[in-house]
Amino acid sequence: MEWWEILLLAGGGLLAGTINSIAGGGSLLTVPLLVLAGVPGNLANGSNRVGILTSNAAAAAEFRRLGVGSLKQAIPILIPMMIGSFAGSSLVGLLADATFERVFGFLMVPVLILSLRKPKPKPEGTSWPAWVTMLVFFLIGMYGGAFQAGIGLILIVALSHTGLGLVVANSVKVIVNLAVTLVALPTFILNGNVAWYPALILAAGLTVGGVLGANATVRGGEKIIRPVMIVAVIAFSGRLLGLY
Repeated sequence: MEWWEILLLAGGGLLAGTINSIAGGGSLLTVPLLVLAGVPGNLANGSNRVGILTSNAAAAAEFRRLGVGSLKQAIPILIPMMIGSFAGSSLVGLLADATFERVFGFLMVPVLILSLRKPKPKPEGTSWPAWVTMLVFFLIGMYGGAFQAGIGLILIVALSHTGLGLVVANSVKVIVNLAVTLVALPTFILNGNVAWYPALILAAGLTVGGVLGANATVRGGEKIIRPVMIVAVIAFSGRLLGLY
């Protein structure tokens, strides 16, 4: 790899890890950066999971250190999310690189709309019926297992319907993302869809960013990061869709 590609992945990982902990959507930046660094689409998707795993683990530990409890709230949705993640990660391997990049680009459009709307927590006790909750989080897990990008944003929107505030929702989100990635990553590794050298460089930046983002979340720093995320989504979705 060239020196500028190393800096691009490490710096992009730092920014994306911070975004992931604060709101989500960091993979909308890191997957295209891997592609820009010469990693093919499906390899970029798999390689990104290494850093997602380490950054969510670091962010979860930091939330715990800061006294934001979340494991109790995460447990009910972990099973449907993990089952969905396995299904999604198995299906996405059937896509060719070019098809993956085009699908990924189109998926950015609704995620961008979600990122433009700041999710608001519902009144305490407001939630879906149990079967609806299981179905919703199974589908989110399936999406996360397949594409990962933007799953944090989708999780915050869904978790807000269970009555959680945004800080707690973010702490739940990183635990759930960690579980989803633990299920999905082995599939990508077994299929040979991880480019380890760029993956580990990206993971270093993502991990540091995950800790910084957890701190920023507790301090109310979401408003600072969201505009940067929106710009990144617009720029890189246009590239993957072949607009420039």
